[in-house]
Amino acid sequence: MIIALFPNQKKPESYKLAVEIQSFLQKKGVEVVAEDSECENINAKPLSSINPKIIDFLISMGGDGTILGLSRKYGHLDAGILGINLGHLGFMADIPISDIYDSLSDLLEGKYTIQDRLMLEGQSPEGSSLLAGNDFVIHRAQNHSLIELSIHVNGSYLNTFLADGLIVSTPTGSTAYSLAAGGPILSPKLSAYVITPICAHTISNRPIVLSSENDIEVKYLSDYEPVKVWADGIEYFSLSTGQVAKIKKTSQVFKLVNLERHDYFSTLRTKLAWSGKLH
Repeated sequence: MIIALFPNQKKPESYKLAVEIQSFLQKKGVEVVAEDSECENINAKPLSSINPKIIDFLISMGGDGTILGLSRKYGHLDAGILGINLGHLGFMADIPISDIYDSLSDLLEGKYTIQDRLMLEGQSPEGSSLLAGNDFVIHRAQNHSLIELSIHVNGSYLNTFLADGLIVSTPTGSTAYSLAAGGPILSPKLSAYVITPICAHTISNRPIVLSSENDIEVKYLSDYEPVKVWADGIEYFSLSTGQVAKIKKTSQVFKLVNLERHDYFSTLRTKLAWSGKLH
């Protein structure tokens, strides 16, 4: 078995932990590789020394953002991503430091499933594309006023929102910015996405859940400065007045490892501090 280990460059403490994980896995007969710039720091083999297509798993050390970064960079590999949570509010990176080695043992013993997480593709007016595992966010950027955005679904007019912006979120991203903006939580197994207005001027403008088979177009109507269309808060393209962003499901998915010892609903209850009692 070959596992690629990715410590978080922004969290120096992750390197010490990565060395310990590498040693644990090596004793279990696992070949551990890491990016060439990091491999010596954690006693792993360089990623360039193998064919990356034979990697079995990627282990992400950080939060959900770290997992999204790996999914964008290595999404072409047929390898599941396992997330160790070194952040705060991790829904995908759900393995706490206290449970690392029992979780890794379960992984090596096959006590897991692989879940294909839906991804979205956003096309700019110029025809270039960005991918997002969480969401696309159209935001008013430097404009001081609310902006008008019209939405078409498969060519049919849905609505025009007067708001700070708009979020088009996958089920994965439904517990991120969309949730903070009042959107619903979607089960990660759903093939759907949710359109959530950001601080809409009219209270009747509510989030709407659509099948992922629908393609949408967002047109920027306001005669203001250009707005930005962010993919997972990492990359963006701009929309000028009258221009359209096209968003749809892409054939690419990212594969997330779900260990049997970690339950999605338990993660929700813990991360959202729900206090209901079981009777």
